[in-house]
Amino acid sequence: MLRVKSFDELIQTPFEGGTNAMGWERSLQGDFQELVNKLASEENIHVVELEELRELQLSHAGNMARELILSDMKRLKDIGADPSLNIITHYEKDEEFVVFPTDVYSFHVDRSPIPTSTFLCTYFGATSEILPNADADQKIQMPEFREALRQVYDGNPSGFDDFLKEHFFDLHYQPKEGAQVISLPLGQIWRLAVDHPESAVLPCLHRAPLEKPGEKRLLLIC
Repeated sequence: MLRVKSFDELIQTPFEGGTNAMGWERSLQGDFQELVNKLASEENIHVVELEELRELQLSHAGNMARELILSDMKRLKDIGADPSLNIITHYEKDEEFVVFPTDVYSFHVDRSPIPTSTFLCTYFGATSEILPNADADQKIQMPEFREALRQVYDGNPSGFDDFLKEHFFDLHYQPKEGAQVISLPLGQIWRLAVDHPESAVLPCLHRAPLEKPGEKRLLLIC
């Protein structure tokens, strides 16, 4: 992982060598909890519309938080990204999983058919977590999981690998004993490498954190 000092540096620095995650170091200013409280929703995941955010009546500190988020969203849109601001109570868990869960609480990589990166920033609440590639095993390569998946698959043996991709089993990883899980700092925009045909590095392993009881998360992601 690499730390940079500006947004321009974040988007212009190439991933290379063992670096597949980089973050823009900065300190948050403003009351982001005020935004979360005033955007309260009964939904597990509430996607905040820009107009909804702009219409809020806020304190000075709350307005500082809003302006920072609006600035971040504009920066990302200006480079062609499609940022989404979410208030998260919790994600749906894969309760009836086949062999192993494939929800966002599992360490996984993102895949794209075109060159791109994943951007994310947690403004409030538990922050996203990443894991060095060397500290994890791809689950479909682990004998106990692979054999269990073969028992589930009932097609032609030549199609087994396609089956694994179609159901996203190949995107998930198991931390090794003693793995160093890294919680990304609050308020920093992070750029994560994605699995795509032109990538020069391994994709970044990441997961959603378990939310703290009674506390929502405010997350920007694209």
